[in-house]
Amino acid sequence: MCRSITQFCATLLLVTSAGASLAADGTAAQRAACTPDVFRLCSSEIPDVGRIKACLRRERQNLSTSCQAVFNELDRAASPRPTPASVKS
Repeated sequence: MCRSITQFCATLLLVTSAGASLAADGTAAQRAACTPDVFRLCSSEIPDVGRIKACLRRERQNLSTSCQAVFNELDRAASPRPTPASVKS
């Protein structure tokens, strides 16, 4: 019993850390948005953060609305934005 509680706590810590990496130093709200999806969809990938992120992207259509919003936000932030010099009148 004690071992399973310890394992759960360690897993929770790792998932929280994975969420932090996932959201590129995201807010606690962003991490919280995806943590349930990590457990639900990608628990077999814990503790490997890279594999967790790949799993969440692969399972994107199955993510909760709140976690999808985190990925949408990350995608928008990563999209190149036109600079004023490159915008044509």
